[in-house]
Amino acid sequence: MGMGIQQHEDNNVVEQQKSRFRYNSPLVQVSLIGLVCFCCPGMFNALSGMGGGGQVDDTAANNANTALYTTFAVFGILGGGIYNVLGPHMTLFMGCSTYVLYAGSFLYYNHYHHQAFAIVAGAFLGIGAGLLWAGQGAIMTSYPPANRKGTYISLFWSIFNMGGVIGGLIPFFLNYHRTKAVSVNDGTYIGFMCFMTAGTLLSLAILPPSKVIRDDGSRCTKVKYSSPSTEAKEILKLFMNWKMLLIVPAAWASNFFYSYQFNNVNGALFNLRTRGLNNVFYWGAQMIGSIGIGYVLDFSFKSRRMRGFVGIGVSALLGTAIWAGGLANQLTYSRDNTPEVKLDFKESGSDFAGPFVLYFSYGLLDAIFQTMVYWVIGALADDSEVLSRYSGFYKGVQSAGAAVAWQIDTRKVPFLSQLIVNWSLTTIGYPLLFILVLLAVKDDTTESDDTDKTQTPKEAALA
Repeated sequence: MGMGIQQHEDNNVVEQQKSRFRYNSPLVQVSLIGLVCFCCPGMFNALSGMGGGGQVDDTAANNANTALYTTFAVFGILGGGIYNVLGPHMTLFMGCSTYVLYAGSFLYYNHYHHQAFAIVAGAFLGIGAGLLWAGQGAIMTSYPPANRKGTYISLFWSIFNMGGVIGGLIPFFLNYHRTKAVSVNDGTYIGFMCFMTAGTLLSLAILPPSKVIRDDGSRCTKVKYSSPSTEAKEILKLFMNWKMLLIVPAAWASNFFYSYQFNNVNGALFNLRTRGLNNVFYWGAQMIGSIGIGYVLDFSFKSRRMRGFVGIGVSALLGTAIWAGGLANQLTYSRDNTPEVKLDFKESGSDFAGPFVLYFSYGLLDAIFQTMVYWVIGALADDSEVLSRYSGFYKGVQSAGAAVAWQIDTRKVPFLSQLIVNWSLTTIGYPLLFILVLLAVKDDTTESDDTDKTQTPKEAALA
């Protein structure tokens, strides 16, 4: 499947389509991939967001996440090429099935406390997640029309993060009366596995890009088939692509802060049931953030380039304010001086409010930052083949950063040092994204990467 030579569509534009809710429309397909991610990475996020994978000792979860993001870094970069060769059905199905295995490994750990299974499952999940997210990135950034990419990205992000909201409710309700418990019960992990299995089956409903038709009649890709040799060459070119190099700092930072926020804020300050409740609001905040920044990126100005500048500016200002609030909170405790009595949403009164608002704000910023980066990637091209590679490169670099971050936490690096590094990394990314939008994002959408792959930064500035 997909092993033939590249063939161009003879009729790249077909008759204008009237219904946005037809099965082969970008709206329906982006919504479907959102539901797939609702069930799989959405539930994974809820599990990780509890701190330590819902266990009293976060060592097993940290080591599993290190293995996960190490393999994710490799297969995230390769994932775009694999998706172009195998197509969505096989790529997404294989990717989603590894989430079930990962949740099952913590069910096993709940009884036997052997972390080897969790680490191996984490490594397999890294492979699967690389495949899933490369395909997801291609669908989310290439299927929508050029002037509504921010809206479709925010639509996906809202559906996807609803999984984290529902996933946060699972441990909250199942452990509500276990106020002294330190690890979640078996039912929590089984609930996650049921959702993940449903997402794996739903992935078979995603159409290949050649069959998806936008409302104006244009198809989502100009290439019908790809081959392993073609994809290998194109992936290697990414490491010399100046546009991708400018994205590297933002990509590295975009999952780096999870280990700090999940383990050292939510896990360190709150009791078990409150951590589940916090996740409901953390992922709910992501829905609000993605919708807000999506509106800015699509509707704030007529000029697409200006909308990009404004989106980066909004993210930078909010990021500075939120990380400053995080610093103020972090100065009240440390790794060697964590609160003996964990905060509870019912019993802690006003002491609960400040850290809760901060954790909510971290979720808001995460969505704003990642939606903004995805919009920039989507503005660099319109073709699914190109954007699957770009998205895979972004997820690969992102996962390499996350692997380092989880191991940093395993090494017991001071909380304050982790916060400062996270704040610095996200800040470095903003001016480089500004430069990328300035040089590479065009207001005229007729040009794209698949028509001009050799343009240099100097030529882009003159264009």
